[in-house]
Amino acid sequence: MRLISESGEQLGIKHIREAMEIAERQDLDIVEVAANSDPPVVRIMDYGKDKYRKEQARKAARKKQVNINVREIKLRPKIGDHDFNTKRGHVERFLRGGDKVKVTIMFRGREVQHPELGEKLLVRLAGDLGDVGRIESQPNLDGRNMVMVMAPKKDAAPKGEAKSEATSSEVGSAVGSEAIDETRSEPQESAARS
Repeated sequence: MRLISESGEQLGIKHIREAMEIAERQDLDIVEVAANSDPPVVRIMDYGKDKYRKEQARKAARKKQVNINVREIKLRPKIGDHDFNTKRGHVERFLRGGDKVKVTIMFRGREVQHPELGEKLLVRLAGDLGDVGRIESQPNLDGRNMVMVMAPKKDAAPKGEAKSEATSSEVGSAVGSEAIDETRSEPQESAARS
């Protein structure tokens, strides 16, 4: 069998007993790396340490893995404006949370004869949420339902950050207008005193 040292250098083709003696002298293990090659390749290493290192790498990869949930919102073609805004808020919250959203328009009775109404509604929703999400699958009619899937944009800020930025800009503009008002009132007061 072909023997490889712990540092990775080739030690040549050795008999199994000779390879085991070399490993025992270094207080290490022999691990078969390539059993199907001719001759088989073995490596001298600390098997317990190698097993631990691989387990840690697998745990780190699992932590980095992102779970994406698919949330579903159901609408009707004759939805009112307020109800539409409420549903749009839910979709926005889901997208900012990093979830995909499956938006379903449910047609009843003769409503299915006018799929353009459902498509118009879905396009309106996608247009309103263009800064937060993107259309992953275009609206398509599936029986009595029209389905569209939206995915979050990578650069979309979480909802809390967006509000704090808007609030700070409003405060900044309000402070700036007060400062202007104060500078205007001072010359009028000085003119009145003289």
